[in-house]
Amino acid sequence: MSSSVCLWNKGRIRAEAHRLGAVAFGCSVAGPVDSSYADRYDRWIASGAHGTMDYLARHAAIRRDPRLLLPGARTVISLAFPYRPSGGYHHPWIADYALGRDYHTVLHGRLRQLATFMADNFGAQSRPCVDSAPIAERYWAHRSGLGYIGINGQLIVPGVGSGVFLAELVTTLELAPDTRLAADCGRCGACVRACPGGAISPDGSFDGRRCLSYLGIEHRGEFPSGAPSLGTHIYGCDECQRVCPHNHCEPPEPLTDFYPDHRLLTLDAATIRHFSRGDWRRLSSGSAMRRISLSQMLRNYLQLT
Repeated sequence: MSSSVCLWNKGRIRAEAHRLGAVAFGCSVAGPVDSSYADRYDRWIASGAHGTMDYLARHAAIRRDPRLLLPGARTVISLAFPYRPSGGYHHPWIADYALGRDYHTVLHGRLRQLATFMADNFGAQSRPCVDSAPIAERYWAHRSGLGYIGINGQLIVPGVGSGVFLAELVTTLELAPDTRLAADCGRCGACVRACPGGAISPDGSFDGRRCLSYLGIEHRGEFPSGAPSLGTHIYGCDECQRVCPHNHCEPPEPLTDFYPDHRLLTLDAATIRHFSRGDWRRLSSGSAMRRISLSQMLRNYLQLT
């Protein structure tokens, strides 16, 4: 197939991805991750900085080579979907990404549509990934030219910021790779200074055990001795993103699924204090907040300062 035809095919797929709500699109040749990335990740796991997130240590072979997810895989397509609410809608206790519908469900549906488009038009097989496979999302997004990884570990998309969900299609279709973005945060360090738990170091290393998002969502049971207080955070923490200069621009319009749910946006102390299990199930239905139980929510609420 000629290069001009390949580029035309890629252009059609890119246009379809944007139609489905992606704000950034890029491709990489499917294959092993760079040894420097793999070694750094292995050292991070060995240090225990992932806390109780044992799933991050599993399936190391797939994390190193996404071709193991799909026989005949030739390309990793990376996509970014914005979620930051326009109009300044925020909740002081809840991370922005959790105010709308659960991105796992929403984006799986979008990626399945893109996979169907590619199957119908090019005969390609594709495997959608939205936090559903051990694939190094930020690594592949950076390698595919979507943006660069900031000191806080978040992917920063130029002109958009870090308020995006990442998703991937591992596909048998060969598509021309995009160029890795050569940029970094320089000496900014705003996220390092703002992190309430001191989880971010100036060199970009990260101790998940001190991250308020990890403690409030991933950690089960009582908080370990010496853990930082959650402060005013009961689900997630956006402090490193809120101070990032790249997030001070007007965000692109997200999918309507990611508009804040009024019930979550107006959640207050009186409501939480009187939650029953049924109340919590109804409120968290269809939301990423379903990831925590009512007992975790109440545990986190009692940490409010």
